[in-house]
Amino acid sequence: MARPLWRTVFTPRWIALLLLALAIAATMSVLGVWQLDVYHSKTAAATAKRAEGAPVPLNTLFSIDEGLTSKAVGRKVTVTGTWGPAADQLYISDRRLGDRNGFWVVSPVMLDSTGSADGSTGAVMVVRGWVPTVTDPAVKPLTGRVELTGAVAQSEAQDASGDAAKGRTLQSLRIPTIVDLVDYRIYDAFVVLSSIDSPAAAASGAPAPTIVPAPAPPTDHAGLRNVAYAFQWWIFAAFTLWMWGRMVLDAHRADEADATESDEPDQANGELESSGTVSA
Repeated sequence: MARPLWRTVFTPRWIALLLLALAIAATMSVLGVWQLDVYHSKTAAATAKRAEGAPVPLNTLFSIDEGLTSKAVGRKVTVTGTWGPAADQLYISDRRLGDRNGFWVVSPVMLDSTGSADGSTGAVMVVRGWVPTVTDPAVKPLTGRVELTGAVAQSEAQDASGDAAKGRTLQSLRIPTIVDLVDYRIYDAFVVLSSIDSPAAAASGAPAPTIVPAPAPPTDHAGLRNVAYAFQWWIFAAFTLWMWGRMVLDAHRADEADATESDEPDQANGELESSGTVSA
């Protein structure tokens, strides 16, 4: 009769080894979680450091000829130039501010320098702030010289290409859509205004849109090595338990083989005794 596996498992030796394997696996699992926490702390720190850096001129971060890089998103920049044509001012709909819905006001700034190799001019689209309606007095386009500080923001994922034919109110903040609405080159990025020095705005005394926080920058995936370490620890933990199971199974098979061998002589003796009795 086959020996049941549980009789091998529930022996002091294998129960003790199981407890040891569980302790080792638990320790390795905790180390894996710790490595994952290190990864999260590194990424958060790297992202925060990028967003908290001192402002730099936009044209030194990247030029109008270049596409926006992920490391530039969230950086604080300064912009110096002249407010662009009033007709090129845009509004982005369905923008929340607290419990109210409204619009973002987006205006072009014609830059003194774009960082272009050929010295060509261009503009950057600036999110001036939030208004409850597009008829609010604060949406009045500004003119003249301006120096401002803000954070670099990337285009939103939602496609708004169909909005270009409907006027100056768009559903999504997207450079590919705005490119078709202006007749000059623009940066592949937005600047979300945080502070402004505009003599014309100060002289007019007109209300200004409510400044909005810049969208959160994408996570800077620093410390990816720690993610690999975390998976290594978890694999080691699983391997430890697998090894215990394999050892138990091998021991069970060995016990079965020993039991079979010990039964064979008894069976042979029984057959001899039976045959001797018949002969007599």
